[in-house]
Amino acid sequence: MRSALFNAYYWVLSIFYGLSAALAALAPGRDAVTFVLRLYSKRMLATLDTLAGVKVQLKGLENLPAGPCIIAAKHHSWGDGFVMFAHVDNLSFVTGDHLEKFPLVGAILKKFGAIVVDSCGGPEARAALSKSAAQVASEGRRILIYPEGHLAAPGERFRYRSGVYFMSKDFDLPVVPVATNLGCFWRQTEKKKTPGTATVEFLPALPQGLEKDDFMALMEATIEGRTNELIAQARGEPVRSSVLVEWNGRENVAKAEPARA
Repeated sequence: MRSALFNAYYWVLSIFYGLSAALAALAPGRDAVTFVLRLYSKRMLATLDTLAGVKVQLKGLENLPAGPCIIAAKHHSWGDGFVMFAHVDNLSFVTGDHLEKFPLVGAILKKFGAIVVDSCGGPEARAALSKSAAQVASEGRRILIYPEGHLAAPGERFRYRSGVYFMSKDFDLPVVPVATNLGCFWRQTEKKKTPGTATVEFLPALPQGLEKDDFMALMEATIEGRTNELIAQARGEPVRSSVLVEWNGRENVAKAEPARA
């Protein structure tokens, strides 16, 4: 029943604020549409708590630099975006061009300054990503990207894409990894919600200047390792301590698996 109430209100809020954002997109500048999207996200998280019984706690916000950076996050749920828009200032984000197919969304994305890329990937998509990211970086904004490019169920992972590395290298931006267990409470796009307290955690920025293979391995191990720890905590399972592995003389935190009896 609680999930059904939330889902009904979800669409009421989405339609109302979607229309509001479309009107706000007609105003000069980005401030009006940004205000609507942030208010929408805060209302959605409050409703998620009140109606569905899912509270979201944030950790590690002190790890976000004051200036521009790249936020590389695990993507468990439709709720992930609400958390970011509600709590991270001066934000842009990378999204696939599939969102432009929804009525009014294309105009909102353009006004907000989102980085829209070809969902099929390839060299042209990377060139478009670099061009759009250059504009956003020059404005001093934070860039949210989901490196896997997919919604992942808890414990699931997809191939991590290298766009994060190239943006960091091209624009000399620090990369802040983000781990989460929100999928244990709101899984991907599912209607059912499980009451409890979810965690979204901003981790220390990755070291800059790494070679591509080292960077990609470190980013994936950091995000997946901490995400698996948070999943184990949500499920009441014991967690093994992270272990160190080495390659090319560098250290990295390996994936932490929930301990099994």
